[in-house]
Amino acid sequence: MPDLKSVTAISDPEQRAKALSALIDENQTMGQELARLRREALDELLAKGKTQTQLAELLGISRSRISMMLSAGLRPERAFFGSGHLTFAIGSKQEVGRKDPGNMVSVETFAAYQTLASLAKASGLDSDHEVVPQPGFVDLNRPNLVVLGGARILPFVGQVLGADPHLRFANDENGWYVKDLTTGTEYRSPRDKGEATDYAYIGRLPRPDGKGTFLYLAGVHAQGTLGAAQFVADNLKELYRELKARKFSTVIACNFDPDKDREIISTERITPLYRHEGS
Repeated sequence: MPDLKSVTAISDPEQRAKALSALIDENQTMGQELARLRREALDELLAKGKTQTQLAELLGISRSRISMMLSAGLRPERAFFGSGHLTFAIGSKQEVGRKDPGNMVSVETFAAYQTLASLAKASGLDSDHEVVPQPGFVDLNRPNLVVLGGARILPFVGQVLGADPHLRFANDENGWYVKDLTTGTEYRSPRDKGEATDYAYIGRLPRPDGKGTFLYLAGVHAQGTLGAAQFVADNLKELYRELKARKFSTVIACNFDPDKDREIISTERITPLYRHEGS
């Protein structure tokens, strides 16, 4: 991004206007991120016993200004998702029984996207989404990326899961499941036996290009993906406090209404929040 001096030196007014607009947008984004980081630091100081009056003295501003900083603006936990405009990549299946099949997203997985997009918006982040067609090749080398969908429909993500030293998806003649490599436990979905419960993986994984990470949520079945989204929505502040932007993974169980698959009744984390080495 050019600095102000080089932008004002552009002779063409059209190009100068475009460059100035880009510079304004960049500085607004930077200002928002700095405000978030400042609020996070203030929250940490409050948690350590500092008073708002002491914070005001520390920064040389009024106590009312400190109160405004703590109550307004972007929530620090938004950084659990990323630092800018989010992209949700949603895995799809091909329609069956049609001569020209299209790409179909399950209602539960799309509801998971809507849950997370609403949560991100409430945290101060805009987003858009894209449907990943079969055979499920998704570009993971992008910032602020959230991927939704199981390893069976997103095989490339399944390969990246090999970087997780603790958890991964596996399948055999009995179907797909999540395996805990640390304990040897296999989490096979009770939904396969007709029960209204599913398991899901939540993790932050490294991009293939090594230049960042992406957030990944996937159920053994679609209900699990929605349950994972609901778990994040219900626990965002705690997840950010524990993990910040570090690489991690965990497994959750969710119970859903058997007559309304899109309605999650409860969610529960059933493995530790595994931190990945080097994160």
